[in-house]
Amino acid sequence: MNEAQPSFVTALIAQRGNHAASRARLGEAVARAEALEASLHAFTHRPHAYVEPDACAPLAGLPVGVKDLIDTVDMPTSYGSPIWSGHRPGADAPIVVQLRELGALVFGKTVTTEFAWRQPGPTVNPWHKDHTPGGSSSGSAAAVGAGIVPLALGTQTVGSVIRPAAYCGVVGYKPSYGTISREGVHALAASLDHIGFFARDVEVAALAHALFVTRRVEVIDSAEAWRAWFAPLAAPPRLGVVRTPFDDRLQDIQKVNFDAALAQLRAAGAEVVEVEFHADLEQIVDALQVILRVEAWHAVGPEARAHRDQLSEPMRALVDEGAAMPEAHYRAALALQAQWRARSAELLAGCDALVSVPATGVAPRGLDDTGDPTFCAPWSLLGMPAVTVPSGWTEIGLPLGFQTIGAFGEDLATLRVAAWIERVIGARREFVLAMNTEAVA
Repeated sequence: MNEAQPSFVTALIAQRGNHAASRARLGEAVARAEALEASLHAFTHRPHAYVEPDACAPLAGLPVGVKDLIDTVDMPTSYGSPIWSGHRPGADAPIVVQLRELGALVFGKTVTTEFAWRQPGPTVNPWHKDHTPGGSSSGSAAAVGAGIVPLALGTQTVGSVIRPAAYCGVVGYKPSYGTISREGVHALAASLDHIGFFARDVEVAALAHALFVTRRVEVIDSAEAWRAWFAPLAAPPRLGVVRTPFDDRLQDIQKVNFDAALAQLRAAGAEVVEVEFHADLEQIVDALQVILRVEAWHAVGPEARAHRDQLSEPMRALVDEGAAMPEAHYRAALALQAQWRARSAELLAGCDALVSVPATGVAPRGLDDTGDPTFCAPWSLLGMPAVTVPSGWTEIGLPLGFQTIGAFGEDLATLRVAAWIERVIGARREFVLAMNTEAVA
């Protein structure tokens, strides 16, 4: 960002009460959606018309995408399943109520995989139509990546915010577990499910944190209040590099990109250390898989019993594996989760944050595979906050990402570290309509 120009958030604050600016913001989102959506397929539903933006509200008519796993009373919510096609919930989810109360506009419902599991929808990667946007929050990641909306809601059970954000070249923020109500969100695994955000940059993710996690609306009363609340780090951070038993899955381009980013951070003054991770990451990922299967059996069980023929084969397999899982395995997995969540600060080993890759590499080619979520899984099990920022681009214009992880409950501190990393790496790209119309056409 050019420091001489106001940031998106400070511009939003400055424009409060400016009806022309609010209308222009919505008009730009509509125009971009109309130019791209026929090929991008990020939305399952967009209204034919929008209410007049409330320019005096805190979010001043901000257009926001909402994942089709999250209930909206005025738009269909099908949870990515034909079983619920055309379903109209009786009430908004609390997170949607908050959006509307703050003056944001639900711009549309974004594509999700079936019940946030593996069966993909039609959305393509905004930077290259032949590649997946990731899942399960496919449409939210693509809508922000394409520059249609600056903010979108997603959910993450294993890697469904952080990974698609990396694939689509945007910021993904998964708050600490339980900090946002999941009422009105179709569960996949209640002990793992998080509501998260896709944002054009870390500052917009921090805006979402202020308004929806900590409920600190007063911090956007003025640009000065905002800058005081989301102040830059006073000194470069100490970062702990996480190496995992799964690193043999990494593409060479992801390894090279990650190491190059670490070199940039060191050159900018960060202390970058290799941490000796005391928790068994393989055991942690195995525990997540146990919890996921058992709780998916409970969450999707009603649909599986009544409409099994309308479930995809991956979902049927997940539910069946959960039904067959021994109770003792599930209890042991929950105990491991509770143990390490309580000790998450220890895992940082005195660092301000941990850093890791967010995915094995670039978005896979084709739309049948939404990607490997393993490098997000430990932080989902432990409920630790995570943020990914763009860290580089391939020759064909596919993005790569860089993940920052904080101690449980230390979301604001984690976002501040991520903002510092974002500034140093400087790999964010604006979506250029002409270029990307060609990319997704």
